[in-house]
Amino acid sequence: MAGKIKIVPNGPYLVSGVDNLIEETSRVKDQVLQAVETGTYEHDENYALCRCGESANKPFCDGTHRKVGFDGTETASRKAYLDRAYVQEGPGMDLLDDDRCAYARFCHRQKGDVWELTDDSQDAESKREAIEGACACPTGRLTAVDHGEQVEQEYEPTIAIAQDPMERVSAGIYVRGDIELEAADGTIYERRNRVSLCRCGASMNKPFCDASHVEIDFNDKE
Repeated sequence: MAGKIKIVPNGPYLVSGVDNLIEETSRVKDQVLQAVETGTYEHDENYALCRCGESANKPFCDGTHRKVGFDGTETASRKAYLDRAYVQEGPGMDLLDDDRCAYARFCHRQKGDVWELTDDSQDAESKREAIEGACACPTGRLTAVDHGEQVEQEYEPTIAIAQDPMERVSAGIYVRGDIELEAADGTIYERRNRVSLCRCGASMNKPFCDASHVEIDFNDKE
């Protein structure tokens, strides 16, 4: 097993077996918005990441969730991705979409967004951009399907603390690779190559990010 994230009831994310803890910042690179690594965090073998958004030692937990009475109740559906996602059929590829959006905007490409590009996927360049944009989605919301096969990049197990300076906010926790996610009640979530976890405390789809950090102007630098 590459690593594990255990959700503490009304508390932090307990991480074990994941060495790669980095900061990623959304920046325009090669004319598209991308996540660029901008730092690393020193940590112990096991560490706790803040989930309530109130820690004075972000991204790490400092126990503030107990002082503020954080309600971390998990409300997200536990249905499998394929049971939740709808299929957008295109002439050159299909697109799976389960609507879990963290507003990263990496799905917006030079020639249009991933949905528009899927509709135009008979064109080789549009298809390439659609696949790249789908694979860049940090939530795993979008998945390109080419000749019946889901397209995924291979990742070193990584936890990325996301920053979105264009929106002047700090974003979620982008989790990539073969990392197990265990709910507070012990249920193991479906293994996914990409998920985005809430760290502002305001998501209505906990434990996953739903872009509430934008609405509440969450900023871990302040």
